[in-house]
Amino acid sequence: MTQDIPPATDPTVYDAYKQKWASLPDSAEAWITRAREVGEVLAQDAAQRDQDNKSPNAEVALLKHSGLLKLLGLKKYGGGEQPWAVGFKAIREVAKFDGSIGMLLGYHLLWSTIGNVVGTAERLDELIISNNYFVGGAVNPRDNDLKITADGDSIIFTGFKHFNTGGAVSDLTVLEGVLDGTQDHIFAVVRTKQPGIQFAYNWKNIGLRLTESGSVKIENVRTSWTDALGWDATTKRPIAEVLTIPFGSLLLPTIQLVFSNFYLGIAVGALEFAAKYTTTSTRAWPFGGDNKESATDEFYILERYGNFFAHLRAAEALADRADDQLSALYARHSSNRAELTAEERGEVAEWVASVKVVTTDVGLKVTSGVFEVTGARATSLKVGLDRFWRDIRTHTLHDPVAYKNRELGRYVLLHEVPEPTWYT
Repeated sequence: MTQDIPPATDPTVYDAYKQKWASLPDSAEAWITRAREVGEVLAQDAAQRDQDNKSPNAEVALLKHSGLLKLLGLKKYGGGEQPWAVGFKAIREVAKFDGSIGMLLGYHLLWSTIGNVVGTAERLDELIISNNYFVGGAVNPRDNDLKITADGDSIIFTGFKHFNTGGAVSDLTVLEGVLDGTQDHIFAVVRTKQPGIQFAYNWKNIGLRLTESGSVKIENVRTSWTDALGWDATTKRPIAEVLTIPFGSLLLPTIQLVFSNFYLGIAVGALEFAAKYTTTSTRAWPFGGDNKESATDEFYILERYGNFFAHLRAAEALADRADDQLSALYARHSSNRAELTAEERGEVAEWVASVKVVTTDVGLKVTSGVFEVTGARATSLKVGLDRFWRDIRTHTLHDPVAYKNRELGRYVLLHEVPEPTWYT
């Protein structure tokens, strides 16, 4: 594995926004507005940055300046203390303009709040929010688990992950593995910049090019037992009331809903981008026998845009419903995790699965279909319309949506809710 560090974007290009956004938004609506403002900044050169494919140091700095990294954090440490429903909408807004950065924001919000789900969060919350840290994660269940060995008051992680997200530009990295000699999983959050965390900088995929999602080697990364989320550092055993199965497994539908919201944002962004192009640059077809003066008078163009818009509105309504359902689950059970039942957790997981199916189908349909209504010149790299399809095509392969359809089929026919897995 090589650690040749690639070219990176320059964080100083966004210095002015540190002062502009010196105070955090004070309402849900203001947080969404802030996310839209970040997206509009990113939109100014999104296509060029995608083609340059540089490590997104500047883009992470912009997220830090905006305060969005603190959106879910506790107010007493300087956070926004917003519910996940607002976090999901913020992810969606940023992804409309830049899918990669929307994805980075989504993963950060997930990993920065992991202690709320699988551990005791206060100390970790304070560390992340008070320092405005960006959190990445080296947690890829398709690879072998990291091996964890105990050494006195420390635990040591060793292993390899083919994919991680945002790690190379993060301040902190989430690690997860299995304690040697047991079947017990442990999550811990460690400082990224240390010799034992070695990024390959080999993310060369067609989409989401600015997410630094390449492989990483974890070699003898030592941290304290006190950093083992949901574990008692004295007894070195899981804290039963923290790691209750239904609540502890809420991490999985949460990340699936993070995915669906940036899929939806990318698709909406593609439609809005294409609409601007069509109204300014697309020419009417002069050989159809029912010739129009303007492309916006063409029946098939109007019909396609109307169909795309209707399906995206429906997807947005479904996503909003699922976002609210999951947020309500957290609100009801965070103070008493044991009260959450497998059935209640499973019902919400099926709302999440429904959103995943619909946003995947609609997202692929819209991001590929917009070329039919923009014209041949819209395929130019200079235009940059291709990045929307490349981004959504890349991540919708994360886990096969066919299994979500099957899961929903069992729910409909057999009234089964899914067993918690790494992808459910």
